[in-house]
Amino acid sequence: LIGRRAGGALVARSRSQRLHDGMKRAEELLERYGYAKAIVLARFIPVVRTVLNPMAGALEVPVRTFALWQVVGGLVWAIGVTLAGYVLGSSIPNVDRYLLPLVALIVVVSLIPLLTEVLRSRRNARPKARHK
Repeated sequence: LIGRRAGGALVARSRSQRLHDGMKRAEELLERYGYAKAIVLARFIPVVRTVLNPMAGALEVPVRTFALWQVVGGLVWAIGVTLAGYVLGSSIPNVDRYLLPLVALIVVVSLIPLLTEVLRSRRNARPKARHK
């Protein structure tokens, strides 16, 4: 609701190129994957999770659609993390020794799509070298 009420005006008045680029990327993500898949997948990608929610409001994703898929994504996230913890705890002896390195690995793996997108956008933003 905040994104829907203030997002469009904020983006329209902003001179920040990063904000405009973020808005464009969010719009492309929602178009490419559809509302449901994009909203659920955003749950699992740290920075996207933060940015997509207000941008979805500014891009006028229907409130019911957004709420439904946020709940679905939240359930998948919560149940998945709980089950993963249970499975790891019951199948790996002394899992507490490996917990911090495992969490670090999960964080690094979850940042790979973000890093890939940043590198891709930087590569596309570079001016083409002139051929003489």
